[in-house]
Amino acid sequence: MEFRNPFKPGAGHTPPYLAGRDAEREEFLRLLDQDTILENLVLTGLRGVGKTVLLESFKPLAIQKGWRWVGADLSESTSVSEDNLALRLCTDLSVVTSDIVVGIEEQPVAGFAGENRRREVRLNFETLVGLYNRTPGLASDKLKRVLEVVSSGVDKQSGRGVIFAYDEAQTLSDQAAKEQYPLSLLLDVFQSLQRKGLRMMLALTGLPTLFPKLVEARTFSERMFRVVFLESLSPAESRDAILKPIQDGACPVRLGDDVVADIIEMSGGYPYFIQFVCREIYDAVNQTTGNGELTLIPVEEIERKLDSDFFAGRWSRATDRQRELLSVVARLPNCDEEFTVQEIVEESKQGPAKSFGSSHVNQMLAYLGQQGLVFKNRHGKYSFAVPLLGRFIRRQVATSSA
Repeated sequence: MEFRNPFKPGAGHTPPYLAGRDAEREEFLRLLDQDTILENLVLTGLRGVGKTVLLESFKPLAIQKGWRWVGADLSESTSVSEDNLALRLCTDLSVVTSDIVVGIEEQPVAGFAGENRRREVRLNFETLVGLYNRTPGLASDKLKRVLEVVSSGVDKQSGRGVIFAYDEAQTLSDQAAKEQYPLSLLLDVFQSLQRKGLRMMLALTGLPTLFPKLVEARTFSERMFRVVFLESLSPAESRDAILKPIQDGACPVRLGDDVVADIIEMSGGYPYFIQFVCREIYDAVNQTTGNGELTLIPVEEIERKLDSDFFAGRWSRATDRQRELLSVVARLPNCDEEFTVQEIVEESKQGPAKSFGSSHVNQMLAYLGQQGLVFKNRHGKYSFAVPLLGRFIRRQVATSSA
């Protein structure tokens, strides 16, 4: 049987071996053991660091401990209105609560006067939405009532509770101009229910802009969430991610220590890039060598494909002047960590292009943040929102200068 290329660089695709993340799993298990929910989870990090995959790996851990798992990807449409958010929650909840019976309903039998048919009332979509619509009050009152009924039903089945696991949660936002506050609604409702002792926990993943957005919506979010920031893998973890998928004796590809070291360097330890580079190398070895051993990585070719597939779309969103600013940032020795407006201003004075003033840098960084290229942390410093973006920019500058 043909041994297929095991590496999967797609967005959110589970890799053949999930390397590292032991500390993050232990932290999640600790949260699962809470009797009273004092902390919810925010799993954050740059794109390509493996947030979606890690969140999905938490699901069986939660189910094993008796939790029901509600999950989906969020989108901007969820934030259009408070009712949209409530509909999202009811839709996702119904998948895992439709087996819970909460009563018996008498229904008349057509054509037979005085005869009724008994029907079980389950917490399916129709019941949840009906309960939401019938409950008087604001959207928060309605949603609280729905979740209280669900919690009671789960308790009667000796369930541990319900985890609401949502990916891309940074897309949630309040719509003040429309007087709709779905993000604030979500935080208010869960804080209220958790204060009452209901075991309903949020597990949100998103870009580093997520937690500041939560705190901006409701300051109590600082105390409501345990924030876990995913970093790149260590060299040892990266090595496992590279080698374990090809340890099978039937695998035709073998990678030496020098090649593995080069892959770690190229990928920066980011899971997506490890999968991308390894997939390209695997295909190259299979097609160009006779013995399945690789002695030299086609670095330039792989980087060119990575630039086209991953970086080019994001780079194209920036104007020429914004690209000049990003090129200045890429020259900073700390560009892959944190940088300040003042550092950018000073570095811009050293380059060939027109220098930047502080107010101009602030304005451009705010726009680049909206484009998902940079983000501002709570200490007023900035970072690239895309891993290895500095390397890509330096390659673009070198190419244009050649």
